[in-house]
Amino acid sequence: MDNLKLKNQTTKNIWIWNHYATNTFFDRGGRHYWFAKYLLEAGYKPTIFCASTVHNSDNKIEVETTYKLDEVDGIPYVFVKTPPYQGNGLSRLKNMYTFYRKLFAVSRSYAQKFSNPDLILASSVHPLTLVAGIKVAKKFKIPCICEVRDLWPESLVAYDIIGKQSLIAKLLYKGEKWIYKKADKIVMTWPGGKQYIIDQGWDSSIDLAKIEHISNGVVISDFDNNAKLYSDLYKKSNDKYKDFIYTGSIRKVNNLSLLLDAAKLIQQRNQSIRFVIYGSGDELQSLEQRCKEEKIDNVIFKGRVPKHEVPSILSNSYANVLHNSSTILDKYGQSQNKLFEYLAAGRPILQTYKTGYSMLDEHNCGISISNQTAQNIADAVLFLSEDHAKANEMGANARSVSYSYDFANLSKKLIKLINLALEEKNR
Repeated sequence: MDNLKLKNQTTKNIWIWNHYATNTFFDRGGRHYWFAKYLLEAGYKPTIFCASTVHNSDNKIEVETTYKLDEVDGIPYVFVKTPPYQGNGLSRLKNMYTFYRKLFAVSRSYAQKFSNPDLILASSVHPLTLVAGIKVAKKFKIPCICEVRDLWPESLVAYDIIGKQSLIAKLLYKGEKWIYKKADKIVMTWPGGKQYIIDQGWDSSIDLAKIEHISNGVVISDFDNNAKLYSDLYKKSNDKYKDFIYTGSIRKVNNLSLLLDAAKLIQQRNQSIRFVIYGSGDELQSLEQRCKEEKIDNVIFKGRVPKHEVPSILSNSYANVLHNSSTILDKYGQSQNKLFEYLAAGRPILQTYKTGYSMLDEHNCGISISNQTAQNIADAVLFLSEDHAKANEMGANARSVSYSYDFANLSKKLIKLINLALEEKNR
């Protein structure tokens, strides 16, 4: 990181706002933890602001007043007091709005006690954090970088949660366009972000030059250390089975029922192939029951495992499976966290749907299926299982590509953007 330090002649306070970064405090890992870590090494002073609640968990940080300050690995965390919630109903909306509203008071209080920020990096998932970042940055007369990791409302439309022509969608699109216009810089995690702006017809009023693609990624040294540390738990005991590993949520949107359809077809032709599924979700029991009733014996559900054990699981697979419901968002590319873990594992990747800007196709590190059907998935699995040389070549390519997405390299792109935003604001 020495080359990064040369770019920062004076210490700058960088506030990172991510509602859901709370779990990174406990995990000591994740996108904004790693960005903060490398910013710190480069001579910046990052501070992460997040909610006191932990997403998809009953865990929380106990906060007596408005916020609580804690620290891990030299990174300050500001936990904003927010109410608990379950699921995606009104309680979650209340949690989102509370975080947004309290950011204004917390910012004033924290700045008075410590020092003003020089730049705010406001990150979605939900857009209220970006709105708050723009407004607070204006009060401090500093730049705001808005990081878009999920498209609202486009993702809600894609998964049929709201209609594209509904009033709520129209209001959200209007707010989204406002964010892109007002942000000093925009980070998008998928490569087709500029094309999305063009497709919306907003490129005449939004400067595409201020949009930067910084994907999700992986810390390869951490991945390798964990893969080695837990290798005894997940190393192959024999070569009887070729395991195609899926890791992630098991919910309706993940459409794992289609994998079961493919498994039934494979079972009739090859007894040495298994789908091994790690993860949890509200569809788990029904899928397990289906396997029993239909005698689908080549699908194994392993449940949820700690994140630090995942590298060993992926590294010991025959191939790793990227599977989800295909949507209109696929044209803009992808940036799932697990994609980059899959790359680092050095095994071929089977993606059951096609995306734009496909690194699997570009770098020959896996197979992506154009038409997402059970038969096509089964055929791709059988092809990979029968061509060992091809599978190993793809795996080696995947590992080679993964170094470009190490967070040490991604942080260089972020630091360059931060410095540019600061320079432009000071002109």
